Amino acid sequence: MAGSLPGCFVENGLKPFSTAFVFVEMKPKMIDSRIQKIIRDALAEDIGTGDITTRGTVHPKKKSRAVAVAKENFIVAGLEVFEAVFQCLDPDIVVRKVAADGSRVRKGAVLARVEGRLSGILQAERTALNFFQRMCGIATLTAAYVDAVGKTKAKIYDTRKTVPGLRVLDKMAVRLGGGTNHRFGLFDAVLIKDNHIEAAGGIAPAVAILRKQLKKPLRIEVETKNLREVKEALVCGADIIMLDNMTIHAMKKAVDWVAGRAFIEASGNVTLKRVREIASTGVDMISVGALTHSVRAADISLRITG
Repeated sequence: MAGSLPGCFVENGLKPFSTAFVFVEMKPKMIDSRIQKIIRDALAEDIGTGDITTRGTVHPKKKSRAVAVAKENFIVAGLEVFEAVFQCLDPDIVVRKVAADGSRVRKGAVLARVEGRLSGILQAERTALNFFQRMCGIATLTAAYVDAVGKTKAKIYDTRKTVPGLRVLDKMAVRLGGGTNHRFGLFDAVLIKDNHIEAAGGIAPAVAILRKQLKKPLRIEVETKNLREVKEALVCGADIIMLDNMTIHAMKKAVDWVAGRAFIEASGNVTLKRVREIASTGVDMISVGALTHSVRAADISLRITG
């Protein structure tokens, strides 16, 4: 359990003003090694050499309770991460989840109850809420887009426009909001964009080179900006054709011409106001960068209750 890794801490109870911490493994089922590292780094960034305010005002053995409360309506996402932050700092802190990830809650709802040493609760509070609020915000916005395209065949996808270092959490939140993850990074899918096409000398050469070089079967997606490029991508055998910043009229024509011979993704200038119209063109996928690159965090407070 213990080790020398910085960032995930339990303060030594015998030396309450010591800066010595020990690493604690986290147990919640969704918390893999990537998320553990994110939490450790975030706590290290915030606590640094020690919380000087809490040290001076709170006895290290004093115990207390707190509740996480929704201050507006939203979709819950990230309760496992919220819990893991507290248990990373102090494994004796207990988080009792009242709500469930993916559920819709209203203003005033209690989301979780936290019990344990008050010093640990106070030191983990901001980091836990930062993750939790962002993830709830992403899930809530995603659900709004998913609801907007309801009863069409289009699915809402995220993009790589995530906060550096937080992609695994951002994409988890998208799933909890009912969306679908696009590729995680540059390593797990092929997407030939405009600069790749320019570098390769055209769509056909780019597709041909990748077909020859790929060591495992992967679907090839090609970004297109007009109907001529759509036709070229289809002739070359693209599995997915991205319609980038095209008009509604052009998207409809592309869908009719492709006629199911490839998946079609709409991308660029996708807003909640026009996503339903985009879905009505018959595209299979709609990617929305706004889900993660400029989302508003949900409003959640942690209140000490005793």
